[in-house]
Amino acid sequence: MSTEVKKEIELEIAYVLFIDIVGYSKLVTHEQRRLLDLLNGIVRQAEHFRSAEAKSRLITMPTGDGMALVFYNTPEAPVECALEISNAASEHPELKLRMGIHSGPVSGVVDVSGRSNIAGAGINIAQRVMDCGDAGHVLISKHMAEDLEQYGHWKRNLHDLGECEVKHGVRVSVVNLYTEDLGNPEVPRKFRHGRQKAALPVLTEKRTGTRSWIVAAAAIVLIAGLGVGGYLLSRRSVPAGSNRQTVRGETEAVETGRPSSALPAPAAVPTKSIAVLPFENLSDEKQNAYFTDGVQDEILTDLARIADLKVISRSSVMQYKTGVARDLRKIGQELGVAHLLEGSVQRATNKVRVNAQLINARTDAHEWAENYDRPLDDVFAIQSEIAKAIADQLQAKLSPSEKNAIEERPTTDVAAFELYSRAKDLILNTGFSAISAQNLLAGIDLLNQALARDPSFFAAQCQLAYAHDTLYALGTDHTPARLALADK
Repeated sequence: MSTEVKKEIELEIAYVLFIDIVGYSKLVTHEQRRLLDLLNGIVRQAEHFRSAEAKSRLITMPTGDGMALVFYNTPEAPVECALEISNAASEHPELKLRMGIHSGPVSGVVDVSGRSNIAGAGINIAQRVMDCGDAGHVLISKHMAEDLEQYGHWKRNLHDLGECEVKHGVRVSVVNLYTEDLGNPEVPRKFRHGRQKAALPVLTEKRTGTRSWIVAAAAIVLIAGLGVGGYLLSRRSVPAGSNRQTVRGETEAVETGRPSSALPAPAAVPTKSIAVLPFENLSDEKQNAYFTDGVQDEILTDLARIADLKVISRSSVMQYKTGVARDLRKIGQELGVAHLLEGSVQRATNKVRVNAQLINARTDAHEWAENYDRPLDDVFAIQSEIAKAIADQLQAKLSPSEKNAIEERPTTDVAAFELYSRAKDLILNTGFSAISAQNLLAGIDLLNQALARDPSFFAAQCQLAYAHDTLYALGTDHTPARLALADK
C-alpha cells in the first residue's frame, strides 16, 4: 500500500447529507435521467454546496437515485444546503426529494480494487435516517440534532419524532427539521403507527418474544469505532490545518471562520441527565474486566430506555476508563450532565458484588449509593434494580413498557454474557490496522460461542451480523458469502 493511500486511512467526523428521489425506481429510464439531471443542477447551484466545494471541504458521490454529500466544515452546512435544495426543488413539483443528515465518523479505506475510497458510520446512518422519511422530509439523527442545538436559532425548527426501525432490526432516533416554508411538517408514515418516544440519541435494537429488543448504544459505538458503513465513496483529500473542536468527547474537524470564543454557548444542562462512567474491576482476575464493562454497559442501556432521561453514549464515557483520579465536576461539565453514576464490580466464583453511587456533578455530593451482594446469576437483576433506583432518584417518568424492558434480561446465561462482553470489547477497539480483521474474526468466534449457549441472545446476534458486515465493508472478505452472513 502506498504512503499516500495510508494517509487516507484516518477517522474523522463529518456531516453527511443523503438525498434521493422518491419513486425513482418506478420511473421510465428517460424520466429518471431527466430528474437526476435536474437534481444535479439544483445541488450545484446551492450556495453552501459551492462554498464547501470551493474550499475543498466537500466530498460528493452519486448513489443511483440521488447522492451523498459529505461536509467537513460545520454542522450547519449540510442543513443549510438541504434547505436550499428543498427551496429550489419546490419549483419543480415532479421532483420529489427526501433527505437525511447525520454527523458521524468517516474514514478513508482501500477497496477491493485498490482504490482510495471513503466509508463510515456517518454515511451509513445518514442513509438510514433518510429512509425513515417521505417526500419533502428533511430528517436528521438525534445525534446531529444535539450538534445543531449548539446554534440556538435552530431549536425552533427541530421536532422529535421518536424511533424508526431500519435495516437489521435496529432503531434510529430521528428529528424532523422544517421551517414555516421548507421541509415537511407531516409525521412520516413509518412513525404514524405504534409511535414510541425516542429513548436515546443512538441506534437501538429490538426484542420480540424471548428476544428482547435492547438499546444498542454499543452497536453504534461499534460502527463509530470502525468508521465503516455500507457505502464506499470516491474521495478527495481534505486539507490539513483544520481547526479541531471537541464535542461530547469526540474530536471533529471544523472550519468555523471565527475564533472559538465566538462559538455559541452550550445549552443549559438538563436536570434529568446522567453519564454512566466505566465501572472499576475489583476482581482478583483482571480478565473479569470484560465482565465489569458488560455490567456498566447494561446499566447504561437500561437507563437509555427511559425517554425522560438524557443518557450520554458509551463512546463519550469510555474515555474516562483510566487509572487517573477522576475530577467528577469537570467530567460533568465536559459531558453536559447533572449526574454521574460510578461503581465497581467484584466477582468471585459464583458470587458477585456490585457497588454503585449516584453523584451530583455540580456539587460532587453523593445522592444515592448501594451495595449488592448476590449469586452470580443474579447480576442482571442487579443491573435492572440500579437503573430503576436511578430513575427514582432523578424523578424520571417510567412507562410500563420501559419498566418491562428494563426488567427483561438480555440472556439467561451468564457465561454467554461474558463471551458477548469479550467479543464486544474486541470489536469496539477495532480500527484500520493489520490487526483489525483478526479482532473481528476473534469477536465472531466468541459471539458464535455465546449463541451456542443461548441461541435467543439477540444482542449477540446483532453484534455478529455487524461484525460480518464490517469484514465485508473493509474489503477483508468482500464476498457474497460474507454479506449473506451479515444479512442473517
